Amino acid sequence: MSDLVHAADRDRFLASLFAPQDARKGLMALYAFNVEIGRVRETVSQPLPGEMRLQWWRDLLAGEGHGEVQANPVAASLLATIDRYRLPVAALSDMLDARIFDLYDDPMPSLHDLEGYCGETASALIQLACLVLNDGEDPLTGELAGHAGVAYGLTGLMRALPWHAARGQMYLPADLLARHGVDTATVLRGETTPELRAALSELRDHVRHHLKRVREKSEGLAPRLKPAFLPLALVEPFLRAMEKPGHDPLQSPVDLSQLRRQWHLWRATRRKGAGV
Repeated sequence: MSDLVHAADRDRFLASLFAPQDARKGLMALYAFNVEIGRVRETVSQPLPGEMRLQWWRDLLAGEGHGEVQANPVAASLLATIDRYRLPVAALSDMLDARIFDLYDDPMPSLHDLEGYCGETASALIQLACLVLNDGEDPLTGELAGHAGVAYGLTGLMRALPWHAARGQMYLPADLLARHGVDTATVLRGETTPELRAALSELRDHVRHHLKRVREKSEGLAPRLKPAFLPLALVEPFLRAMEKPGHDPLQSPVDLSQLRRQWHLWRATRRKGAGV
Protein backbone atom coordinates (compact mmCIF):
# COMPACT_ATOMS: atom_id res chain seq x y z
CA MET A 1 0.00 0.00 0.00
CA SER A 2 2.79 2.43 0.76
CA ASP A 3 4.06 1.93 -2.79
CA LEU A 4 0.63 2.86 -4.14
CA VAL A 5 0.45 6.02 -2.04
CA HIS A 6 4.07 6.91 -2.83
CA ALA A 7 3.36 6.69 -6.57
CA ALA A 8 -0.06 8.35 -6.66
CA ASP A 9 -0.18 10.72 -3.66
CA ARG A 10 3.36 11.87 -2.94
CA ASP A 11 2.30 14.78 -0.71
CA ARG A 12 0.45 12.63 1.81
CA PHE A 13 3.06 9.89 1.62
CA LEU A 14 5.83 12.33 2.57
CA ALA A 15 3.68 13.90 5.29
CA SER A 16 2.97 10.48 6.79
CA LEU A 17 6.70 9.98 7.39
CA PHE A 18 6.45 12.58 10.15
CA ALA A 19 3.70 10.58 11.91
CA PRO A 20 4.42 8.14 14.74
CA GLN A 21 5.38 4.72 13.44
CA ASP A 22 2.36 3.00 14.95
CA ALA A 23 -0.06 5.32 13.11
CA ARG A 24 1.47 5.07 9.64
CA LYS A 25 -0.25 1.82 8.69
CA GLY A 26 -3.66 3.34 9.38
CA LEU A 27 -2.77 6.50 7.46
CA MET A 28 -1.58 4.44 4.50
CA ALA A 29 -4.86 2.51 4.49
CA LEU A 30 -6.87 5.75 4.33
CA TYR A 31 -4.66 7.33 1.69
CA ALA A 32 -4.62 4.17 -0.44
CA PHE A 33 -8.42 4.02 -0.29
CA ASN A 34 -8.51 7.66 -1.39
CA VAL A 35 -6.20 6.86 -4.31
CA GLU A 36 -8.34 3.91 -5.38
CA ILE A 37 -11.62 5.83 -5.45
CA GLY A 38 -10.01 8.96 -6.86
CA ARG A 39 -8.69 7.21 -9.96
CA VAL A 40 -11.82 5.24 -10.87
CA ARG A 41 -12.54 7.45 -13.88
CA GLU A 42 -9.08 6.71 -15.31
CA THR A 43 -9.74 2.97 -15.16
CA VAL A 44 -13.13 2.85 -16.91
CA SER A 45 -14.42 3.95 -20.30
CA GLN A 46 -18.01 4.67 -19.22
CA PRO A 47 -19.62 6.01 -16.04
CA LEU A 48 -21.65 2.87 -15.28
CA PRO A 49 -18.64 0.58 -14.66
CA GLY A 50 -17.23 3.37 -12.50
CA GLU A 51 -20.40 3.49 -10.44
CA MET A 52 -20.18 -0.27 -10.04
CA ARG A 53 -16.66 0.03 -8.68
CA LEU A 54 -17.74 2.66 -6.19
CA GLN A 55 -20.66 0.42 -5.22
CA TRP A 56 -18.20 -2.37 -4.48
CA TRP A 57 -16.60 -0.13 -1.86
CA ARG A 58 -20.01 0.79 -0.45
CA ASP A 59 -20.85 -2.88 -0.08
CA LEU A 60 -17.52 -3.41 1.64
CA LEU A 61 -18.23 -0.65 4.17
CA ALA A 62 -21.72 -2.07 4.74
CA GLY A 63 -20.28 -5.50 5.55
CA GLU A 64 -21.52 -6.99 2.30
CA GLY A 65 -18.19 -7.91 0.71
CA HIS A 66 -18.26 -10.23 -2.24
CA GLY A 67 -15.63 -12.72 -1.12
CA GLU A 68 -12.56 -11.05 -2.58
CA VAL A 69 -11.95 -8.60 0.26
CA GLN A 70 -8.93 -10.43 1.66
CA ALA A 71 -7.48 -10.61 -1.84
CA ASN A 72 -7.58 -6.81 -2.01
CA PRO A 73 -4.92 -5.49 0.39
CA VAL A 74 -6.32 -1.96 0.38
CA ALA A 75 -9.80 -3.18 1.28
CA ALA A 76 -8.53 -5.51 4.00
CA SER A 77 -6.33 -2.82 5.51
CA LEU A 78 -9.13 -0.25 5.38
CA LEU A 79 -11.49 -2.54 7.29
CA ALA A 80 -8.81 -3.22 9.89
CA THR A 81 -8.20 0.53 10.26
CA ILE A 82 -11.91 1.26 10.64
CA ASP A 83 -12.11 -1.34 13.39
CA ARG A 84 -8.88 -0.30 15.12
CA TYR A 85 -9.68 3.43 15.26
CA ARG A 86 -13.49 3.30 15.29
CA LEU A 87 -13.67 5.41 12.14
CA PRO A 88 -17.11 6.69 11.11
CA VAL A 89 -18.23 4.65 8.11
CA ALA A 90 -20.63 7.43 7.10
CA ALA A 91 -17.72 9.75 6.31
CA LEU A 92 -16.16 7.12 4.05
CA SER A 93 -19.51 6.51 2.36
CA ASP A 94 -19.90 10.23 1.76
CA MET A 95 -16.49 10.23 0.08
CA LEU A 96 -17.77 7.57 -2.31
CA ASP A 97 -20.92 9.56 -3.03
CA ALA A 98 -18.89 12.67 -3.82
CA ARG A 99 -16.72 10.73 -6.26
CA ILE A 100 -19.71 9.99 -8.48
CA PHE A 101 -19.25 13.52 -9.83
CA ASP A 102 -15.84 12.47 -11.18
CA LEU A 103 -17.42 9.94 -13.52
CA TYR A 104 -19.46 12.44 -15.51
CA ASP A 105 -18.86 15.65 -17.45
CA ASP A 106 -21.58 17.63 -15.68
CA PRO A 107 -20.57 21.20 -14.75
CA MET A 108 -19.89 22.10 -11.13
CA PRO A 109 -22.86 24.39 -10.38
CA SER A 110 -21.40 26.80 -7.85
CA LEU A 111 -18.47 27.61 -5.61
CA HIS A 112 -20.59 26.42 -2.69
CA ASP A 113 -21.00 23.04 -4.40
CA LEU A 114 -17.28 22.87 -5.11
CA GLU A 115 -16.49 23.56 -1.47
CA GLY A 116 -18.92 20.80 -0.54
CA TYR A 117 -17.13 18.40 -2.87
CA CYS A 118 -13.77 19.28 -1.33
CA GLY A 119 -15.29 18.98 2.12
CA GLU A 120 -16.54 15.44 1.50
CA THR A 121 -13.24 14.36 -0.04
CA ALA A 122 -10.11 16.25 1.10
CA SER A 123 -11.52 17.62 4.37
CA ALA A 124 -12.99 14.27 5.36
CA LEU A 125 -9.66 12.58 4.69
CA ILE A 126 -7.85 15.03 6.97
CA GLN A 127 -10.39 14.50 9.74
CA LEU A 128 -10.13 10.71 9.42
CA ALA A 129 -6.34 10.98 9.54
CA CYS A 130 -6.68 13.02 12.74
CA LEU A 131 -8.75 10.21 14.26
CA VAL A 132 -6.00 7.73 13.44
CA LEU A 133 -3.34 10.03 14.88
CA ASN A 134 -5.46 10.54 18.00
CA ASP A 135 -5.89 6.80 18.52
CA GLY A 136 -9.58 6.86 17.66
CA GLU A 137 -10.55 9.59 20.10
CA ASP A 138 -12.38 12.69 18.88
CA PRO A 139 -9.61 15.17 17.92
CA LEU A 140 -12.03 18.15 17.88
CA THR A 141 -10.64 19.22 14.51
CA GLY A 142 -13.78 19.13 12.37
CA GLU A 143 -13.90 22.83 11.50
CA LEU A 144 -10.14 23.07 11.08
CA ALA A 145 -10.10 20.05 8.79
CA GLY A 146 -12.95 21.62 6.83
CA HIS A 147 -10.99 24.76 5.98
CA ALA A 148 -7.77 22.82 5.38
CA GLY A 149 -9.38 20.34 3.01
CA VAL A 150 -11.10 23.03 0.96
CA ALA A 151 -7.82 24.94 0.57
CA TYR A 152 -5.91 21.81 -0.40
CA GLY A 153 -8.68 20.45 -2.63
CA LEU A 154 -9.21 23.69 -4.56
CA THR A 155 -5.49 23.99 -5.16
CA GLY A 156 -5.29 20.43 -6.42
CA LEU A 157 -8.17 21.00 -8.83
CA MET A 158 -6.50 24.13 -10.23
CA ARG A 159 -3.29 22.17 -10.70
CA ALA A 160 -5.22 19.43 -12.50
CA LEU A 161 -7.09 21.87 -14.76
CA PRO A 162 -5.10 20.92 -17.92
CA TRP A 163 -5.95 17.22 -17.51
CA HIS A 164 -9.57 17.80 -16.63
CA ALA A 165 -10.10 20.21 -19.55
CA ALA A 166 -8.45 17.78 -21.97
CA ARG A 167 -10.98 15.09 -21.08
CA GLY A 168 -13.94 17.45 -21.22
CA GLN A 169 -14.49 17.79 -17.49
CA MET A 170 -15.06 21.05 -15.63
CA TYR A 171 -14.59 21.42 -11.89
CA LEU A 172 -14.42 25.22 -11.99
CA PRO A 173 -17.82 26.39 -10.70
CA ALA A 174 -20.33 27.80 -13.15
CA ASP A 175 -21.13 30.85 -11.02
CA LEU A 176 -17.45 31.81 -10.82
CA LEU A 177 -17.01 31.41 -14.58
CA ALA A 178 -20.16 33.42 -15.29
CA ARG A 179 -19.05 36.20 -12.96
CA HIS A 180 -15.90 36.66 -15.04
CA GLY A 181 -17.48 36.01 -18.43
CA VAL A 182 -15.56 32.80 -19.09
CA ASP A 183 -16.69 30.81 -22.12
CA THR A 184 -16.47 27.19 -20.97
CA ALA A 185 -15.90 26.01 -24.53
CA THR A 186 -12.61 27.92 -24.70
CA VAL A 187 -11.40 26.24 -21.51
CA LEU A 188 -12.21 22.79 -22.85
CA ARG A 189 -10.33 23.66 -26.06
CA GLY A 190 -7.28 24.55 -23.99
CA GLU A 191 -7.45 28.30 -24.72
CA THR A 192 -6.32 30.49 -21.85
CA THR A 193 -8.16 33.82 -21.84
CA PRO A 194 -7.93 36.92 -19.62
CA GLU A 195 -11.37 35.99 -18.28
CA LEU A 196 -10.13 32.56 -17.18
CA ARG A 197 -7.08 34.10 -15.53
CA ALA A 198 -9.35 36.45 -13.58
CA ALA A 199 -11.57 33.57 -12.44
CA LEU A 200 -8.56 31.57 -11.28
CA SER A 201 -7.19 34.60 -9.46
CA GLU A 202 -10.44 34.85 -7.51
CA LEU A 203 -10.28 31.15 -6.73
CA ARG A 204 -6.72 31.52 -5.42
CA ASP A 205 -7.93 34.36 -3.18
CA HIS A 206 -10.58 32.00 -1.90
CA VAL A 207 -7.93 29.39 -1.11
CA ARG A 208 -5.94 31.97 0.83
CA HIS A 209 -9.06 32.89 2.81
CA HIS A 210 -9.29 29.27 3.96
CA LEU A 211 -5.55 29.18 4.72
CA LYS A 212 -6.03 32.24 6.92
CA ARG A 213 -8.80 30.46 8.78
CA VAL A 214 -6.53 27.44 9.26
CA ARG A 215 -3.85 29.65 10.80
CA GLU A 216 -6.36 31.28 13.13
CA LYS A 217 -7.90 28.03 14.30
CA SER A 218 -4.84 25.78 14.56
CA GLU A 219 -2.80 27.62 17.19
CA GLY A 220 -3.62 25.02 19.82
CA LEU A 221 -3.37 22.01 17.52
CA ALA A 222 -1.83 19.02 19.30
CA PRO A 223 1.56 18.20 17.74
CA ARG A 224 0.55 14.57 17.23
CA LEU A 225 -2.16 15.71 14.81
CA LYS A 226 0.09 17.89 12.64
CA PRO A 227 0.98 15.18 10.06
CA ALA A 228 -2.64 15.18 8.87
CA PHE A 229 -2.28 18.87 7.94
CA LEU A 230 1.30 18.93 6.63
CA PRO A 231 0.36 18.68 2.91
CA LEU A 232 -1.25 22.09 3.37
CA ALA A 233 2.27 23.56 3.60
CA LEU A 234 2.57 22.99 -0.16
CA VAL A 235 -0.50 25.05 -1.05
CA GLU A 236 1.12 28.50 -0.94
CA PRO A 237 4.15 27.39 -3.00
CA PHE A 238 1.77 25.95 -5.59
CA LEU A 239 -0.27 29.17 -5.64
CA ARG A 240 2.86 31.27 -6.13
CA ALA A 241 3.93 29.03 -9.01
CA MET A 242 0.53 29.59 -10.64
CA GLU A 243 1.08 33.35 -10.38
CA LYS A 244 4.45 33.46 -12.11
CA PRO A 245 4.53 35.59 -15.28
CA GLY A 246 3.95 33.50 -18.36
CA HIS A 247 2.36 30.57 -16.57
CA ASP A 248 -0.39 29.04 -18.69
CA PRO A 249 -2.96 27.34 -16.41
CA LEU A 250 -4.22 25.11 -19.25
CA GLN A 251 -0.86 24.05 -20.62
CA SER A 252 1.63 24.04 -17.76
CA PRO A 253 0.65 22.05 -14.65
CA VAL A 254 2.53 23.42 -11.65
CA ASP A 255 4.67 21.04 -9.65
CA LEU A 256 7.50 20.96 -7.15
CA SER A 257 10.48 18.66 -7.05
CA GLN A 258 10.49 16.04 -4.34
CA LEU A 259 13.36 17.87 -2.65
CA ARG A 260 11.35 21.10 -2.54
CA ARG A 261 8.30 19.26 -1.26
CA GLN A 262 10.31 17.64 1.52
CA TRP A 263 11.84 20.99 2.44
CA HIS A 264 8.46 22.72 2.70
CA LEU A 265 7.04 19.85 4.76
CA TRP A 266 10.05 19.85 7.09
CA ARG A 267 9.74 23.62 7.59
CA ALA A 268 6.07 23.17 8.41
CA THR A 269 6.93 20.73 11.21
CA ARG A 270 8.95 23.52 12.85
CA ARG A 271 6.04 25.96 12.87
CA LYS A 272 3.21 26.17 15.36
CA GLY A 273 -0.30 24.96 14.66
CA ALA A 274 -0.94 23.32 11.31
CA GLY A 275 2.37 24.62 9.94
CA VAL A 276 0.96 26.90 7.21
